[in-house]
Amino acid sequence: MRSFKRAIGVALMSMIVMLSAGNTQAQDQVQIGDIIPLMSYKMTDVSGAKLNLRELNQDNGLLVIFSCNTCPFVIQWEDRYNELHDLCAANDIGMVLVNSNEAKRDGDDSFENMKAKAEKEGYKMHYVVDEEHKLADAFGATTTPHIFLFNRDAKLAYRGLIDDNGKDKSAVTQPYLMNAIKAMTSGEKIDPEVTKSIGCGIKRVL
Repeated sequence: MRSFKRAIGVALMSMIVMLSAGNTQAQDQVQIGDIIPLMSYKMTDVSGAKLNLRELNQDNGLLVIFSCNTCPFVIQWEDRYNELHDLCAANDIGMVLVNSNEAKRDGDDSFENMKAKAEKEGYKMHYVVDEEHKLADAFGATTTPHIFLFNRDAKLAYRGLIDDNGKDKSAVTQPYLMNAIKAMTSGEKIDPEVTKSIGCGIKRVL
């Protein structure tokens, strides 16, 4: 009986540690006004090129979306990815999708499956692999998708959701990210600057 109680106690402590780690990641998210983290960190694009955020950053900023291959939330929202790319390109803003699911690198989120995904969906933007989720950790990214929009000074201008309806693009009433891009490039105040991200948890290796 004593051994059973000890085992339960150990299990509860393990759960508390895991929850605490998750909360720490959320608390460590880059904040509005923070500079792009790890700008020189090289990642492999599905084209085979080695790229970093400094190179991807354009005259008016950079859009970073933490994404993956199979998350249902990504699948719901990814029909907006190319539209966002076109809006960014028209406004001299770079855009990149980042796959940080290291725990699934031998399965659904392998580099080969990333290449197949990009081809199938016709991604116009770069799609890079974040080895050992270094970039996700530096950003404090927690979900797929998770949005980080940086301005011309490489400072965070918006963080959170793409919009308020992943299931039905035609039913969107709050296109948060598009509004943020338009406001940022026209010199207007972004409102809101932060929304709560919704998605699958990034699959980190503990």
